[in-house]
Amino acid sequence: MKDPHPHHQLATRAIHAGKVKDQNFATSSPGIQPSVTYLLPPDLGFGQGKDSGDATNETPWIYQRWDSPNAHQLETRVAALEGAEAAVSFGSGMAAATGLMLHKLSAGDHLLIADTCYVGVAEFVRKKLPALGIDVTLVDTSDLNAVVAGMTPRTKLVWIETPTNPTLRLADIAAIAEIAHAGGAMLAVDSTFATPVGTRPLHLGADFVMHSLTKYLCGHGDAMGGIIAGRQADIAALREDSLIHSGAVISPFNAWLISRGIETLPIRMAQHARNALAVATFLEQHPKVTRVIYPGLASFPQRELAQRQMSNMSGMLTFAVSDGPALAHRMAQRFKVFHYAVSLGHSRSLVVYVPTAGIQQGSFQHQGAALAGYRQWAGEGIFRTSIGLEDADDLIADLAQVLD
Repeated sequence: MKDPHPHHQLATRAIHAGKVKDQNFATSSPGIQPSVTYLLPPDLGFGQGKDSGDATNETPWIYQRWDSPNAHQLETRVAALEGAEAAVSFGSGMAAATGLMLHKLSAGDHLLIADTCYVGVAEFVRKKLPALGIDVTLVDTSDLNAVVAGMTPRTKLVWIETPTNPTLRLADIAAIAEIAHAGGAMLAVDSTFATPVGTRPLHLGADFVMHSLTKYLCGHGDAMGGIIAGRQADIAALREDSLIHSGAVISPFNAWLISRGIETLPIRMAQHARNALAVATFLEQHPKVTRVIYPGLASFPQRELAQRQMSNMSGMLTFAVSDGPALAHRMAQRFKVFHYAVSLGHSRSLVVYVPTAGIQQGSFQHQGAALAGYRQWAGEGIFRTSIGLEDADDLIADLAQVLD
């Protein structure tokens, strides 16, 4: 997947990368191509055609499960933003995550994964992978010694999130890439919270970068998708094994919506970060708030790594109060601007209470030191807050009226 804009900056790539010229209409904006199948030339046999995502491949489209113009445009655009050779899209972020894991891991293999990550991924690796004969070790990936100790001769894949969901703990991508590669493993990074505007894991040594497209890259909370980017050969194999064979394709309409959303990603992320810093500063000074975690604050525990690894601190923050359940109840009843709802990365601001006991029982299953480490960040519960694009003063006023 050759980058057509190798010398352009991120904002230009976000708008122009991946556009497919319409042979019938001289449109400036790309259209939606919902067709499931395509007319074949007489010299093309069954099983040939576009199934590699290679932009230099001039063979025709064949069938939507293999590839489609809208998915191809989306993949080319994300690859350009990440500095990747290629990318493959899926129908959801979970489809992308599980597709990569099932592609790279077989019975007898070992997965090393962050002990705090997206709950769907946490539940999958804890419940499903062991049933397939795949060993899983969960470690605090902010601790490089723990990562080294968790590696085994059978480790085939290391999976990290940075920042993690929901605690915003960071992992040193470059250092973990060295550890993984020294042990013969590949490194995959879920960079959903950071986005390509904030962090580019492939530039830091990762083999794969994953995004839930549903979040910041879409930006409007109206389309679901996922994507994996990396080297051309790796992505071609992943496409055949985990997309074509599983059928977990993204719909052309969702691919079109998300690709359109990406055009404003750089300017949206700048506003998300500005708003998040303003809100985090307000919360840090509020007498009823016991803790605020945001990578842009001077008080952030991994401030040096955040400044070194992230060029945009994103719009995600967490905070805690002495009585989280009571505040959550007031939020759901009294919010005027925020939405009390799950998900993140939308144009509107979202917040939801994440109780430590509930997530411990349902997803992470931390024990001993791992549970203590999670509680160091989250206490008995935190409010995961996705700061949107509204006026920061209106967001602060909305929080003030539920806190007081």
